[in-house]
Amino acid sequence: MPADTLSLEGKIAIVTGSGRENGIGAGIALALARNGCAVTINYVSDSVTERAKALAEKLRAVGGRATVVQTTVVTPEGAQLLVDETLKAFNTDHIDILVNNAGVGITGATLEHKPETINQIFDVNVKGPIYVAQAAVPHMPPGGRIINITSTASKVGMHDMPVYGASKAAVDSLTYSWAKEWGRSKGLTVNSLAPGPVMTDIVGTMKFGEGVTKEQREMTRAADRPGTIEDVGDAVLLIVSEKSRWITGQYIGVSGGVTN
Repeated sequence: MPADTLSLEGKIAIVTGSGRENGIGAGIALALARNGCAVTINYVSDSVTERAKALAEKLRAVGGRATVVQTTVVTPEGAQLLVDETLKAFNTDHIDILVNNAGVGITGATLEHKPETINQIFDVNVKGPIYVAQAAVPHMPPGGRIINITSTASKVGMHDMPVYGASKAAVDSLTYSWAKEWGRSKGLTVNSLAPGPVMTDIVGTMKFGEGVTKEQREMTRAADRPGTIEDVGDAVLLIVSEKSRWITGQYIGVSGGVTN
């Protein structure tokens, strides 16, 4: 009997919003590539171009294949370009793993939010996953995996990030619906993975233990520390593996126990 393995040899993955080497998307991309997966790194801003290229080289160095696609996910055209370029780069007709990771986190009380920030949050965090799924799912074979990166903010009701939390709750709802929509009809699994505070560019210059992170740190059960991109990447690796074939429609906290 062959040994149990988490190998992703021959699998094709897209990880949206993965161009920054210290971001959650990069941690996910590295975990997948380390286990033999071909990964599309996606980013939108010109300022991230060199960082995305450097990350692609890092993925190749750990044994994966990588391509880089600069495009937005907030339009159907941008999402379709991401899928088309992935298929072309890896000379394939299928996508096995989709990780909807691209997101924006904007703090502010509800009464303070301007229409433009509300639109930005929902465009990236909600419309983006919908558009990318619409483009990718027709190319996903049975056994495919969709992972939506949401947030503990969708559950804990953070007073200083209510609009952001609502956007992530919307994606949790989509996850549950998609699991049934595409589970029985296409053989896909769909799960939400919800990090707590992770020190990335989104958290920016906020000092850990202050502001938005303090409340969640005090709720962490595993250790008195923020999460790391490796914590999230390894959790994704588990859920995209064949061993997780009977796990779908779930909200899975990757937060050291902030939520259950």
